[in-house]
Amino acid sequence: MKAKLYVLSMTVLLVGLLSLGSLAAAQDEPVRVAVVLPSSTIDLAWSQAMYDALVAVQSELGGESAMEIAVSENTWDVTAAADALRGYAEDGYHIVIAHGTQYGSSLFELAAEFPETTFAWGTASDAGVDRGLTNVHAYDVRAQQGGYINGCMAGLLTETNTIGVVGPVPAGDAILYNNGFLQGVHACNPDAEVLVAYTGSFGDTALAAETAQTQIAAGADVLTGSAQQVVGAIDAIQAAGGYWFGTQSDQSVNWPGTVVASQVFNWTPVVGRMVENVLSGQLGGEAYELSLSNGGLEIVYGEVDLPQAVLDAANEAIAAVQSGEVVVARELPENEE
Repeated sequence: MKAKLYVLSMTVLLVGLLSLGSLAAAQDEPVRVAVVLPSSTIDLAWSQAMYDALVAVQSELGGESAMEIAVSENTWDVTAAADALRGYAEDGYHIVIAHGTQYGSSLFELAAEFPETTFAWGTASDAGVDRGLTNVHAYDVRAQQGGYINGCMAGLLTETNTIGVVGPVPAGDAILYNNGFLQGVHACNPDAEVLVAYTGSFGDTALAAETAQTQIAAGADVLTGSAQQVVGAIDAIQAAGGYWFGTQSDQSVNWPGTVVASQVFNWTPVVGRMVENVLSGQLGGEAYELSLSNGGLEIVYGEVDLPQAVLDAANEAIAAVQSGEVVVARELPENEE
C-alpha cells in the first residue's frame, strides 16, 4: 500500500488556496494559464509534476469554468518554446509558465514586451526584479534535501556496496538532487561506492538504459536518476532485480516493486500562489522554493517491503533536515566528490 514516508504539513503552503475559490468566483472570465513543457504531461518526472499541479489548482478553483489550462508539451527546442510562449502572451493568457531553466532568456525578453502578462519560470530564483521587471515569478526546489533522504536509504539497502546515478546533465535540480543523494549515501554508509554518469540528454531513454546497464554490470544493485530519460534506467534495474529511487514525480505508479521511494515535487501551492497574486492584481516579483520544511517536497513510498531500520533512518533524516540539524549542501564537500 502506498503511503507517505513522512507526514508533511501542507498547512502553510496551502492556506493561500483556501481563498482562491472566492477570488475566482468574482471574476467575469476564467483565469487563463498556459504552460510550455520540455516533455509530456505523463513523463513521470519534471513535466508531469507541473501539469498535475495545474490540474489540482484548477480543481480547487472549481474546474474549467474558473481556470483554463493550455499546454505545449514536448517542446525541447528553445526556439519553438519561445514561439509558443509568445503565442500565449499574444492570445491574452493571464499566466504563462516556462517550465524549464533553458527558457529563461526568451521569457525575460517577452516579459518586457508584454508587461501586463504574468510570466513564471523554474527552476530559478531570478524573478526579474534587478532587470526592472514586475511581471515575472520564479520557482526553485531544494532537490538536494530529498536526494539526501533517498541516498541514506539507498546506502542502507545496497548489498553490493555499489550504487549508480543516471543523470541527464549536471545542472539545475538534477545536479542538486545528485549531490544530495551522494551526501545521504555517505552519511548512512561510508563504505558504499557511487557511480555517477550523465547521459547529456533529458529524454534519451535508450541511452539511460545503456548507462544503467553499464552500472549494473559494475555491481550496482541500487540506482537513481532524474528527468524523462529515467524510464529506460528503471526498466534496466527492474530486469536486474534491483532497486530504484526516484525524484520529481511518483515513479512507483509504474514500477511499484522496484521504486523504493520518490521525492515528489508538489508545485500545487506555487501555482496556487501565482493565480492568487494575479487575481489580486500582483503580476510578479516573487520567488518560490520547495523544501521538506514547507511541504513542497514529499517522499512517497512504492510497495517495496523495507526493513524497519531503513524506515527509521529515513524518518530521522527527514526530521533532522526539517529542523535544520542537518543542512544538505547544494554542492558536494571536497571529500565526497
